[in-house]
Amino acid sequence: MSRIRKFSKYLLRTCSSAIFLLCPVAGVQAGGGLVIEDDICIIWIDFYSAHFTAYQPGSSGNEQFCEQLPNIGETIFVLDYLHQSLKEVPVDFRIIRDVTGQGRFVKLKHVEALEDIERHTVFYQPPIIRPDASLKIEYDFKEKGVYLGIVSAGHPSKQTTYTAVFPFEVGASGRSYLLPLVLLLAGVAFLAMRRYRSTSPAPSKQGVTR
Repeated sequence: MSRIRKFSKYLLRTCSSAIFLLCPVAGVQAGGGLVIEDDICIIWIDFYSAHFTAYQPGSSGNEQFCEQLPNIGETIFVLDYLHQSLKEVPVDFRIIRDVTGQGRFVKLKHVEALEDIERHTVFYQPPIIRPDASLKIEYDFKEKGVYLGIVSAGHPSKQTTYTAVFPFEVGASGRSYLLPLVLLLAGVAFLAMRRYRSTSPAPSKQGVTR
């Protein structure tokens, strides 16, 4: 029984390490971004925050989405400002194709490194002040793929602009994650077994008395 408990501890530690490495940190990162807090999508634009929701009324009715949109077609993005100062500053919203190659690990520096962002832009909402604390964007996606949302907001009193970058997928069925998940679990179990065997003491060999 003790051997089973010991192996279970190794398995748990290995799983925790794998999840830590593969999953983004659920908090504010440099430059801001999209995080999930209590099953709610939140965009952090430096110290600003906004509730992010996506709808596809033509194909999914009132169902809410975050970073995985199941279909192409008409899509509505809604930013509900959680920080009151956002109602007083201009906010813009840009959508570009993800040509950075960074996927879920994309950061603002990768977008700033693009030579011609307009070339990859599929939608742009110029800076606008919305005192009603909600920004609504509509766009009709024609192609599946990974896109980047880029939201920028000014400062109430300084000549400063804060920007958040977050990836999202259009036409995502969710099935593509099944095989990587299976492979991950198999790899975790294999690593845990190897680690357990490498640290377990070898069984002692006792002589036979006749």
